[in-house]
Amino acid sequence: MARAPLLQLSEISLTFGGDPVFDGLSLTIQPGDRVALVGRNGSGKSTLMKVMAGLVEADRGEVVLSAGVSTGYMEQDPDLSGFATLGEFAASGLPESEAYRVEMAAEGLKFDPARPVATASGGERRRAALARLLAQAPELMLLDEPTNHLDIQAIGWLEDHLSQTRAAYVLISHDRAFLRRLTRATLWIDRGEVRRQEKGFEGFEDWRESVWSAEDEARHKLDRKIKAEARWAVEGISARRKRNQGRVRALAALRAERSAQIRRQGTAAMALDSGPQSGKKVIEAKGIAKAFGGRTILRPFDLLVNRGDRVAFVGPNGAGKTTLIKMLTGEVAPDEGTVMLGTNLEVAVFDQTRSQLNPDQTLWESLTGDPDMRVSGRADQVMVRGQPKHVVAYLKDFLFDDAQARAPVRSLSGGEKARLLLARLMARPSNLLVLDEPTNDLDVETLDLLQDLLGEYDGTVLLVSHDRDFIDRVADTTVAMEGDGRATVYAGGWSDYRAQRGDDTPDAVSETARKAAAPADRPKAAKSGLSFTERHRLDALPAVIERLEAEIGKLIQFLAQPDLFTAAPAKFQKATEALAERQQALAAAEEEWLALEEKAEG
Repeated sequence: MARAPLLQLSEISLTFGGDPVFDGLSLTIQPGDRVALVGRNGSGKSTLMKVMAGLVEADRGEVVLSAGVSTGYMEQDPDLSGFATLGEFAASGLPESEAYRVEMAAEGLKFDPARPVATASGGERRRAALARLLAQAPELMLLDEPTNHLDIQAIGWLEDHLSQTRAAYVLISHDRAFLRRLTRATLWIDRGEVRRQEKGFEGFEDWRESVWSAEDEARHKLDRKIKAEARWAVEGISARRKRNQGRVRALAALRAERSAQIRRQGTAAMALDSGPQSGKKVIEAKGIAKAFGGRTILRPFDLLVNRGDRVAFVGPNGAGKTTLIKMLTGEVAPDEGTVMLGTNLEVAVFDQTRSQLNPDQTLWESLTGDPDMRVSGRADQVMVRGQPKHVVAYLKDFLFDDAQARAPVRSLSGGEKARLLLARLMARPSNLLVLDEPTNDLDVETLDLLQDLLGEYDGTVLLVSHDRDFIDRVADTTVAMEGDGRATVYAGGWSDYRAQRGDDTPDAVSETARKAAAPADRPKAAKSGLSFTERHRLDALPAVIERLEAEIGKLIQFLAQPDLFTAAPAKFQKATEALAERQQALAAAEEEWLALEEKAEG
């Protein structure tokens, strides 16, 4: 028997003081759906998710949530006012007996529940909001950029959690590896129309290109028909005293149809100028080390960066990636060792905190207010790679329209702020790019373009990122900050780094599991005939087993309360079902681990 849908949107129309965001939109979310919600920055992804969550009311249409269905929405900027600590916020609305869920999520997402809200960073607030949603375990989860501000280890934990949940979810994310692993269907917002394909994100780009190809062919045929009819109309004047008015009206209708078609938004006209060539040796670090307040950030470390290298820095949040880059570029002095910088260096920095952007300035002022960009004596032009250009024309290169030029920076979405920061960075010639989390909030098309630009860039790139797919596409060297001040250099990108590490991979195996593993056992998976996917799964299973055992222990402790059955029969039933589910999952995980271990041993 078919189950009722969790959520239905019927003939939704929504306008924000201009062109409609959606018009006549209908879609359904079914139980167990795992949906990627994709589209260009500004296409309305977050707005649609807020409509689903009931936070934005449509002008017309109907939103129906099936009776008894619980939903949870994670927004990009959660409001924590009224709560003293992150843990208090994350546990709000939960029964005390289920507070352990917050503790487990906090451990996986790497934030301190005792952290006061007043001193918490934006990333910590977002992680607390995500922990709150996961702890509530709704039947439908609406997740808007859940991987932002998560390190690769936390992203791996979240992937494992979502891959095992029975809940349905809709995901907005720039992380292609995350979407590929977790989704089974794709909602694509394109010029106000929402299309659905019953395939995960893995098939999105091929699907998009086939849709656009068919659209281009249909437009070409329509243009040819209009041209033919227009020729007939002109020649008919001399050929006949009275033209066929029906064909004239049909020509007008064809022209109206053509003008009503919404042209696809192009890609940003981004460009990089590598400026004067630097010396062959860009950075040489010998024995550099750093400590803050008695905490070791970096143990003695050597690195040679030559012209044209693309070096990615990976590791947990707080491991010291940004500090290491600042030492390598001379911004921070090491406690020990030396850093020698090459000749003719011109450095451009993309700062993940976007501190270069003043939220109170307009986009226009953000560009013309920079003395390095402003053309002397002209308040409406900026210097772009040595050539003057009107500020609005340059903003259009980065997909901003005329109206946005005078809008405040604070009104921009996360992706638009990232594009504005790229506009500032790319206006200057440079031969050393420092990119600290450049992929946050960017749409797939802009990510592809940025990747292509970096591939063609003659200069050197230092990249901090938690986007595994982007690292694989860009980096030729990876520096892993592995904790306790350790930093190790690996050839290649993220996948190459993991392959070289074998089963001792920091984002796949918990610290407890690594310490418990016998040193002699560690290289087995790497030497076996396991595939890359099987090695990854074998790496991840100890952490999965450990988490399931912890959850089972908590549930057994909860069910051991003598008066639980009589005082709260519904909670008793729910906990009993959860216990059975986790015991079954634990047995399956242990069986899978044994099978892979046997295969690894040959």
